Amino acid sequence: MEPELRKWHTDKRVALAIKNLKKNCFAASYAEHPRDAVELIMKMIPAGSTIALGDSLTFREIGGLRALEERGDPFLNPWEKGITREESLALRRRAFTTDFFLTGTNALTLDGKLVSVDGLGNRVAAMVFGPKKVVVVVGVNKIVKDLEEAFRRIKTIAAPLNARRHNYPEPLRPPCGDSGFCSDCVPPHRSCCNTVIIEGCSRDRERITVIIIGEDLGY
Repeated sequence: MEPELRKWHTDKRVALAIKNLKKNCFAASYAEHPRDAVELIMKMIPAGSTIALGDSLTFREIGGLRALEERGDPFLNPWEKGITREESLALRRRAFTTDFFLTGTNALTLDGKLVSVDGLGNRVAAMVFGPKKVVVVVGVNKIVKDLEEAFRRIKTIAAPLNARRHNYPEPLRPPCGDSGFCSDCVPPHRSCCNTVIIEGCSRDRERITVIIIGEDLGY
């Protein structure tokens, strides 16, 4: 009975989030399994489209990067192994002129808002303006009640884990990457430098597609 109850509760939260995302002029859908999400994304992107990636552990976890590689179309990956920081920054800038930008977010509120925090800011900037279409993948673990809960989630979960994942050099390492707790640090150690709340797509209806996936994914 327990799994059924959990699924019932998750389904209710997903349904409300999708309803409000659409109300806010996002395109939104639900994929129960990661493979369904990847299939949906690949169908959305016409052959020959220019594609760029924003840093997203969720997109990697669902197999999106592997699917793009198998698809064969060239795409911009600023985190490709072996490239220099200058090359990575150049790819991030080129992302603003692409047809599709694929990324994740840190929290999705039940009333249909995306809350994202960046260090450099290229991900949140491209989500707001530049690429013709943006696809945001979100695990059900990132659905929160409201903005207050979104920021709490970012400070207590997403920021420490991402700081640890990125393995910053000592002079730039955020304290939360060592302690596991937010200390409201300041630059140059601070990674939570750019906070963006996307409340809707009313000026460019359905430019952003949000795909909620029925598993705990990313940070």
